[in-house]
Amino acid sequence: MPRTRAIPRQSLPDVITNDLRERILSGEMAEGETIRQEALAEDYDVSRMPIREALKRLDAEGLVHLTNNRGASVTVHSLSEIGEIFDLRVLLEVDLFKRAIPQMTDADFAVCETILAEMEKSYEAYDVGRWGSLNYEYHMALYAAAGRGLTNEILQRVNLQSDRYVRMHLSVMEQREPAKEDHRQLLSLARAGQEDKACDLLTKHIQRTKDQLLDMVTTKRKIEGP
Repeated sequence: MPRTRAIPRQSLPDVITNDLRERILSGEMAEGETIRQEALAEDYDVSRMPIREALKRLDAEGLVHLTNNRGASVTVHSLSEIGEIFDLRVLLEVDLFKRAIPQMTDADFAVCETILAEMEKSYEAYDVGRWGSLNYEYHMALYAAAGRGLTNEILQRVNLQSDRYVRMHLSVMEQREPAKEDHRQLLSLARAGQEDKACDLLTKHIQRTKDQLLDMVTTKRKIEGP
């Protein structure tokens, strides 16, 4: 990796925030990793001011933990918190999906199909980072017809917390095919207007990810230690 990371000079905090967020979500910056502002300033070839602003934004998103003495680290979630993240996804997403299905139009289905095709390309290319963003887009497209702006705002924050774990689950546990099949089936059931079956599958889809992920993280932390 090059020592300096070339970035546009406009909106430095925005650009640095986006890049740091992706580094965290991709696992390049591991949970619990200490973040040194001076090292980041050198990495990005900027002063510490935009670095501090970027870290404040990521702290507000829950991806970074800032302390009173201005130290920072990548947020570590407990197993209970990871479970809670996915439980919240079930509560919010199933409600949105149930509300959305009766309102979905041909245009909604077309958007879902387009995203799904791109997602399946990312599976084949083993592009986990691209898959992560497309996964979020796809789920949001499934629920868009519900028209629940406030719920979507809450879900966006929850999904930001779950994204790095979803990517970890996909890359480490080779879950591409089950995920691919689930996503296809969710759209088919929605198109057929089968709300109960669609919502049941969505619940199982998220729950399976949660259960397998918790097992994986538990094993990983036992091996690595505190």
